[in-house]
Amino acid sequence: METIKHGLDILLHLNDYLKLWIGEYGIWIYGILFLIIFVETGLVVMPLLPGDSLLFAAGALAASDGSLNILYLIPLLILAALLGDNTNYFVGRYFGKLIKSKEKILFLKRSHIEKTEAYYSKYGGKTVIIARFVPIVRTVAPFVAGAGSMTYRKYIINCILGAILWVGGVTVLGYLCGNIPFIQKNFELVIFGIIGISVLPIIFEFAKAKMGKKEAAK
Repeated sequence: METIKHGLDILLHLNDYLKLWIGEYGIWIYGILFLIIFVETGLVVMPLLPGDSLLFAAGALAASDGSLNILYLIPLLILAALLGDNTNYFVGRYFGKLIKSKEKILFLKRSHIEKTEAYYSKYGGKTVIIARFVPIVRTVAPFVAGAGSMTYRKYIINCILGAILWVGGVTVLGYLCGNIPFIQKNFELVIFGIIGISVLPIIFEFAKAKMGKKEAAK
């Protein structure tokens, strides 16, 4: 319980914690941020790290006091996201047949891979780009793409576009908003807003699935 409380405190006050980490670790903060983004996108068992919030907070801090250089930050974290996604993709490709031969391994079900494959077939590679902006989904999507039938050539093009749009877009948004007094004084509200917006697609899909089941039951 204490760990959860501490995690929430870090999430809601990322700007303050980033300042503390910069003061403690100096230039190594770039490596820490790189590692967090890599782990969130690269390890399918770690989907709950605050990627969106971290990018926004880092951008805001770069604007407010210059302790982070956005010209270093964006390319570095794009690279972290790309390496993470590619790791995830090839792990999925390696273990895909194993998961499909069983009903479930850890929290991954064969039905989830089959549904995602159908989704990829219907909407194409743009699904990889859209998934970037949805927590948890951005961690699972590369794994499923590798475990499914999406070719690497098709995947990598959309993976690169998604990484640039996600890291660049969210970090620049934080940078542009970093000097706004309201943002600085109400950072936890901004984080709640980011979380709320990013989970809307999950809520929408869940509600859609529930309604579909009710219609089918009639």
